[in-house]
Amino acid sequence: MRLGIYLLLASILTVFFALLFSLRGSDLREAGAFIQALEAGLSSIFFIGASTIFLISWESRIKRNRALKALRDLRAMAHIVDMHQLTKSPEATVAGGESTPSSPKRGLSPFELGRYLNYCSELLSLIGKISALYSQSLDDPVVLNAVDDIEDLTTELSQKIWQKITLLDLLKAADNRASQT
Repeated sequence: MRLGIYLLLASILTVFFALLFSLRGSDLREAGAFIQALEAGLSSIFFIGASTIFLISWESRIKRNRALKALRDLRAMAHIVDMHQLTKSPEATVAGGESTPSSPKRGLSPFELGRYLNYCSELLSLIGKISALYSQSLDDPVVLNAVDDIEDLTTELSQKIWQKITLLDLLKAADNRASQT
C-alpha cells in the first residue's frame, strides 16, 4: 500500500513537471491552449492527490479496524473474568449460609477464594495494560477512547473484586475472633 502511495506521489510530481514544461513550450499568446493545458494539469494533480489522501487514510483505517477488533476482544475478556467471579461470595464461603437448589457449588476455602479473587484482579489489570499497548503505536483518537474505556472498565471491575477481598478478610478476622472466644 505504501508503495502505491509513493508511486502516486511520484506521478503527481511527474504531472506537475510535465505541466510546467508544456506551459513553457507553448505559446503564451494563445490563451485557449494555455488555459486548457493548465486545467488538464491541475485536474490531474487534484485527482492523483485525492487518490493519495485516500490511500493514506485507508491504511490508517485498516490499522484502526484491527486495533478496535482486538480491543473488543479484550473488553469481552474483561467481562468474562467478571462473570466468573460473580458467584464467588465471601459471605457464603466464610459463614457457610444455606444454599438453594440453584446456588452454585462453593468448594473454595477462604484462602483459596482470596487467591482466586486476587488472580481475577491481576488478570483485569493485565487486560487494561494490554489495551494500553494498542494506543502506544496508534495515535488515533477513536482507538485512544476505546483504550480509555477498557482501562476504566477493568479498574472498576477490579475495585469491585477488591471490595470482596476486603470483605473476605474482615469476615475471616471476625470468624477467627469468634472461634477464639
